[in-house]
Amino acid sequence: MEVNKFFPEIKGKLAFGCMRLPMKNGNVDYEQFCEMTDMFLESGFNYFDTAHGYIDGKSETAIRDCVAKRHKREDFLLTNKLTAPYFKSEADIRPFFEKQLSLCGVDYFDFYLCHAQDSSNYPHFKNNRAYETLFELKREGKIRHVGISFHDRADVLERILTDFPEIEVVQIQFNYMDYGDPGVDSKNVYEVCKKFGKPVLVMEPVKGGSLVNLPEDAKAVFDRLGGGSYASYAIRFAAGFDNICSVLSGMSDINQMRDNLGYMSDFKPLKKDELAAIEEVKRIIKSKNFINCTACRYCVAGCPKGILIPDLFSCYNAKENFDSWNQNYYYNIITARSGKASECIKCGKCEGICPQHLPVKSLLEKVAKKFEKK
Repeated sequence: MEVNKFFPEIKGKLAFGCMRLPMKNGNVDYEQFCEMTDMFLESGFNYFDTAHGYIDGKSETAIRDCVAKRHKREDFLLTNKLTAPYFKSEADIRPFFEKQLSLCGVDYFDFYLCHAQDSSNYPHFKNNRAYETLFELKREGKIRHVGISFHDRADVLERILTDFPEIEVVQIQFNYMDYGDPGVDSKNVYEVCKKFGKPVLVMEPVKGGSLVNLPEDAKAVFDRLGGGSYASYAIRFAAGFDNICSVLSGMSDINQMRDNLGYMSDFKPLKKDELAAIEEVKRIIKSKNFINCTACRYCVAGCPKGILIPDLFSCYNAKENFDSWNQNYYYNIITARSGKASECIKCGKCEGICPQHLPVKSLLEKVAKKFEKK
């Protein structure tokens, strides 16, 4: 297993995301989670990721009981996060952090991230000196590396990394469907990480399971390659980029663990025919789009309400294709700093300039109905 060029302590490019653990009768299935944990560590990997809100707090205590109590501390790496709802002021941060250490059964975190940073909650972190507090905790030895997890546009990330150059790592949503997608902006976000020299941790490499549950004609494309699960192509796509240091996989049963270890223990980047298959799968999925917007963005400049029309159409198409909560999240991020679909005044400027001759006004009504339910 090659040495991680960014953080030598991280073994391999597969990380165990603990937001979707095996469950039994409403609780984490400890027996299966222990088996998965042992298999993961015995295969040479060591990176676990959690947050206080995962599984209503059960993720942290499961890590304490199934990982920290059963394995030497030096044999595993653990990431946790500071999440906005759990602190109202600077004075709340340290007590919350100490509580997380106790819940996880450890006395330090290898990585600790300011969680889910975007334009709406970044000021809360900044105004309450969250970053400065985490840097102090690092100097005290309670955090090894300080980073962020990020859900927003590239310009917001630029601002955060400019404000706090001490940030060591950035966790972003990154998968083959979101790469180049204007709704998620992951390609541009990734490029900002490269520009600032920040290694990337990947979340949502299979888009919350959507890139496993593919349409039949898309599955057939991968099936013709003669081997490999649908998840394997998605995770290897993400892991193949130069600035990626690790890819989080939310494994919720032992079979998913076996599958991931099968192709990540001896990781090989995608070959030309596999990359071509991914492009074909993307084409098939996009061909099912309800709104055939090409994202030329001619409509954006003249919109009097500042509606980012192509971005909202992208969210709508992804919601129709994958029916994921994630698209609601990104819709809210996009419209936090621009017009909502419901704010269209039907001036018709967009329709007059659209090369695809789309009925933009009526389509925005559909978008508003999909995302702006009361």
